[in-house]
Amino acid sequence: MLSQKVGMIRSNYIIYRLFLNLIGIGAASIFFKHIDVDSFLTLLISAVILTVLNIFLKPVLLLLTLPIQIFSLGLFYMVINAIILKLTASMVGGFYIDGFWSAVGGSLIIGLVNVVFDLFSTNSDLRNLNWKKMR
Repeated sequence: MLSQKVGMIRSNYIIYRLFLNLIGIGAASIFFKHIDVDSFLTLLISAVILTVLNIFLKPVLLLLTLPIQIFSLGLFYMVINAIILKLTASMVGGFYIDGFWSAVGGSLIIGLVNVVFDLFSTNSDLRNLNWKKMR
């Protein structure tokens, strides 16, 4: 019973992150002229790939770059996000990012969308930031 609940929470979390990435990539393509998405299908595929890369690749990259993260006081985290976004764009035809700084800006927009939705989320299991645990 408990394992089913944990599996359900994890799958809900992945679907939640998928839709947040979809909204974030769409918003980034609106705000930055150097980020272009050809169609909604391309946007959906990009969100799926970005979600998968964030789940599996980002923890490995963060662990490998831990000394740089500590030395830069966490600013290198933006570089990791930009690299993952640029990698997503290279894997999906129809999703284009021109330049590294556009990828940094796009990752900031995606991160901002994630933070805003997390703050207003009513389901505490889906939130990354749980204010009750911080007190």
